[in-house]
Amino acid sequence: MSKKTKGILFIILSAFCFALMNLFVRLSGDLPSMQKSFFRNFVAFIFALAVLLRSEEKFKFNHKNLPLLILRATFGTLGILCNYYAVDHLVLSDASMLNKLSPFFAVIISYFYLKEKVTPFQISAVIIAFLGALCIIKPGFSSLTTGPALLGALGGLGAGAAYTMVRKLSLNGERGPFIVFFFSAFSCVFCLPYLLFAYHPMTMQQLVFLLLAGLAAAGGQFAITAAYANAPAREISVFDYSQIVFAALLGFVFLEQIPDALSIIGYIIICGTSIAMFFYNQKH
Repeated sequence: MSKKTKGILFIILSAFCFALMNLFVRLSGDLPSMQKSFFRNFVAFIFALAVLLRSEEKFKFNHKNLPLLILRATFGTLGILCNYYAVDHLVLSDASMLNKLSPFFAVIISYFYLKEKVTPFQISAVIIAFLGALCIIKPGFSSLTTGPALLGALGGLGAGAAYTMVRKLSLNGERGPFIVFFFSAFSCVFCLPYLLFAYHPMTMQQLVFLLLAGLAAAGGQFAITAAYANAPAREISVFDYSQIVFAALLGFVFLEQIPDALSIIGYIIICGTSIAMFFYNQKH
């Protein structure tokens, strides 16, 4: 099996895991995003810790990669907090779609940070994708949804920046499990003060849903890290949009959610633009 094929399979698996994660986060009810994020990352931390303890290198890493690891963890934590807030206040597929603006943000970040060349076609694709995002955000239509939608888009920015760092770290030879471990530990430490001073009591059902969210997130993290370690984003990122299909199906079956017509137009614009950019990258 080629590395590209492995990357595609891993990214589809990660899309399903993250769609499941968002469903469990929504089912966990009215809890602060910080609290949800802590439990989600704590499970991923335990999994990554177990993998590292079984490896020969254990916790060894290239210290030159520390700034990149911190950037990846910071942007990833920002992305999770914004995404969870959006998941709690929007239709599940809307929140997932806004988070999937990450490849377009990655194009912009790669240009400024990695000094990668950006073509006029890619610039046009980014602009069109954001026009599609406006169909989902619906600025000014309702204060109840515009704020969460903007935070959802900000979560996409965090994810795009984080995955750019993942790609750079992989190229620098950093191990996937250690990247997941560092990010999960960083995020838990970041959320811990809030948990200590503003903890919201949970029912057993809420705790189970959060642990399931963490389990799904751990699978998604390992899969997405493996995907970008096997192939560059320009070759496989389009398959990440399968999460929207999974999210729409899960939202319909378990939450009886149906996206409105404007949101569906936004999905079509963003997914269509991503597919066009995928074929453009393949050709060039």
